[in-house]
Amino acid sequence: MTGAARYTHGHMAAVLASHASRTAQNSAAHLLPHLQPGQRVLDVGCGPATITADLAELVAPGEVIGLDNAEEALDAARATLRDRGVDGVQLVRGDVYELLWPDEYFDVVHAHQVLQHLPDPVAALKEMLWVTRPGGIVAVRDAIYSAMTWYPQYEGMRAWQEIYIATARANGGEPDAGSHLKAWCREAGFDEVTASASTWCYSTDEERSWWAETWAQRCLTSFGPRAVELGLASHTDLECMAADWRRWGEDRDGWFAVVHGEVLARAE
Repeated sequence: MTGAARYTHGHMAAVLASHASRTAQNSAAHLLPHLQPGQRVLDVGCGPATITADLAELVAPGEVIGLDNAEEALDAARATLRDRGVDGVQLVRGDVYELLWPDEYFDVVHAHQVLQHLPDPVAALKEMLWVTRPGGIVAVRDAIYSAMTWYPQYEGMRAWQEIYIATARANGGEPDAGSHLKAWCREAGFDEVTASASTWCYSTDEERSWWAETWAQRCLTSFGPRAVELGLASHTDLECMAADWRRWGEDRDGWFAVVHGEVLARAE
């Protein structure tokens, strides 16, 4: 989404491929019990719309809108909806800080891995609150990069964690957003906030190989060049990080857990 912050990941092929692995089940399970047919849903920062498409199927014949400010993401979203044959989803290019729908329009506003990239997440949550009807839900989920853990502990991956976190903060975001969500929602004006946590885990040969390669590519083509620009890493550092990601991906003992914070905040 827009604002003073720079989107740390960018929209390179490796990033969009990673985002396209997300589903409502693996990325929005905390929201699913609250979905009903006929609801109006706004998916903020929809990316390639794999979660959006799932939400549309779950609330059909309701109205679902996917919002993103990057045309590359919306192109990927159009392809997802076309390939899956999902109708009834409107894709809109826009800004979370300036939601153009009437107050109290949506039953559910959802944002996955969005707030970590914003310079003012509380302002974004206030916008989400204004367009949510009384009794409706704002559901957000974000990673906690400092809590990510893995085995074996290759040095290049430890450097990756430190450099990624520093780069994201220099870009104006908060890579540990998941741990801030409850506080941010309360500051935005929500009184009823239910917080929880969940994980992604990568351990099988196929999962490890895929997760390792997407991050090796991100080191070289996504956040990595920005880290060099900021003086946080050298090109040699990027090569070492990518090499150790791939080394980990080939290790049959390899295991990686991504920790997320998540909240359901109810509008009143």
